[in-house]
Amino acid sequence: MKVAIIGGTKGLGKTLAMILSKENFLVTITGRDESYGVKVAKELKVKYSNNNQKTASLNEIVIIAVPIDSTVDVIEEISTFLKKDSLLLDITSVKKGPSEAMTRLLPEYVEFIPSHPVFGPRTNSLNGQVVVLTPLKKGKWYPKVLNFLKNHKVRIIESSPKEHDEIMSVVQILTHFSYIATSVAMEKLGVNISQTRKFASPIYNLMVDMISRIASQNPFLTYSIQIENESGEKVRKAFAESVNELKDILSLEEEDDFVKIVGAAVENMDDIQDALVRSDKAIDLLTRESVLFENSTDKK
Repeated sequence: MKVAIIGGTKGLGKTLAMILSKENFLVTITGRDESYGVKVAKELKVKYSNNNQKTASLNEIVIIAVPIDSTVDVIEEISTFLKKDSLLLDITSVKKGPSEAMTRLLPEYVEFIPSHPVFGPRTNSLNGQVVVLTPLKKGKWYPKVLNFLKNHKVRIIESSPKEHDEIMSVVQILTHFSYIATSVAMEKLGVNISQTRKFASPIYNLMVDMISRIASQNPFLTYSIQIENESGEKVRKAFAESVNELKDILSLEEEDDFVKIVGAAVENMDDIQDALVRSDKAIDLLTRESVLFENSTDKK
């Protein structure tokens, strides 16, 4: 089966091209930089094209993997060139805009499934990953997509575009924003991260690793995720208000208020015991790896 990945020369599009080509799909990737695209195609053993419209017209499945702010433009660009009875998917982390564009622009003979693979470009397998599907209607392609994902042990979540964006405003926007804000604060304080790790517990080191993972992602992508989600500003405002509230309580040394506000926040969390078990496992693994590294260094 022929699959086109528009924007498949970089990021998650490239990752999907690699995964699908190993599944015996005939994959074609497109990208603006022809010399780079040819190089990537050779590396992945797939085809390259610099023509989105022509590529869309030649493939049964078309996946849009361009930056969020370009997705609607690409949908419009290829909409009238898609084959009859073909399938169009996008993989952006915002679903409301692309869903509305597909509904408005695509002909009736094209099925579309707005999708969000909730994993990054460093992934090399679909096994155990999460994919959110937000179909507005289900055609003949939908069960085929479900079967493919289930056969690869993907955790599938079905949602509406609106629900998806509201939840991702917490899962992505709040998480990214708080982690990046912490890294910015560390930079402003002139923190020597390596030195702090020597004094720190495994929890701190795990936190710094996660902050580093988020902060080091493509900043243009991170910015788009923050801006394109309609709930983004509300979430950032709530975070900023929470930080200022806690800061003021501590500045005034209001112990009772601090205990009260933290207690309310903890009650809102899900099963604390399960969270402790999961975090204990992560900390234990990190500790054992650290010990193994020290032992191997000592032997040298």
